[in-house]
Amino acid sequence: MPSPRDVLTPDSLAMLQVIADTGSFAAAARQLRLVPSALTYRVRQMEEALDVLLFDRSARQAQPTEAGQALLAEGARLLQDIDAVAHRVRRVATGWEPELTIIADGVISQNTLFDLVQAFYNLGAPTKIKLGTGILTGPLENLSNGRADLALGIASSNTSISGLQMQDLGDLGFVFAVSPSHPLATVEEAITDEILLEHRLVVVADSAQKERTSIGLLDGQAIFTVDAVQAKIDAQVRGIGCGFLPEPMARPYIEAGLLMSKAVTRPARLLRMRYAWKQPSHGGLGKALQWWLNQLESPVTQQALLHNHRRF
Repeated sequence: MPSPRDVLTPDSLAMLQVIADTGSFAAAARQLRLVPSALTYRVRQMEEALDVLLFDRSARQAQPTEAGQALLAEGARLLQDIDAVAHRVRRVATGWEPELTIIADGVISQNTLFDLVQAFYNLGAPTKIKLGTGILTGPLENLSNGRADLALGIASSNTSISGLQMQDLGDLGFVFAVSPSHPLATVEEAITDEILLEHRLVVVADSAQKERTSIGLLDGQAIFTVDAVQAKIDAQVRGIGCGFLPEPMARPYIEAGLLMSKAVTRPARLLRMRYAWKQPSHGGLGKALQWWLNQLESPVTQQALLHNHRRF
């Protein structure tokens, strides 16, 4: 006895649809250029393999049974999927990657990133986009171990990774911010490290698994650790702690009166942010990665990725 896999072929599923459309085995056989007995035999093979009756033969017309209707519906979906897969394979063969993974640091504007994703999908390209987030050295680690194809928001200038290509994205300034309810909100003079040491700092954990780093942390200072920049902002708005924030991300909260920018005695922090990818050891870049790199060359896009953070 044939198995379901033997009989549920694209040709057989299409044949069932013709029978249902014509309402007759004889008419379907003529349309398919088969002798009626051959068509009837194939239907019986399918019924035996599935152990169901697909058509009610008691009436003059061939009417699908409830099981037959279910198979027709699933068969139509499967045939559409097969056509989609064939189309996708043909497109991939032209140089489009099946999937492109992009890891972005939390300082990268999600609004702008989604604009770019939408513009990419408007191309009708077959490449699937997978977005991930990383903090500090996390994006670079994902790129180096092959878990990402493109990393956005890298503060490190490490070029020791084989095949690594890196370009500047722009400079990102930071401000020291506290909630209006925080004790430091009433301090009028520039805040020294000695004063800062007495207060809890909100920090974002490095998402890297191996070589982790921290920025702006004083030895012996109490800390509250979160896993995202937005969570750090939310914690500081609540007054749970204080800390340095990317100025473009803090600006809407400062303008809304939810945070206050305070002067500090330590030098202003300005980080050069970069984006990076790995050059293939053989062959050229895929079309999807090349499209993204072309967009990132635009100064307007670079500015938006670092500064388009308005949330209100």
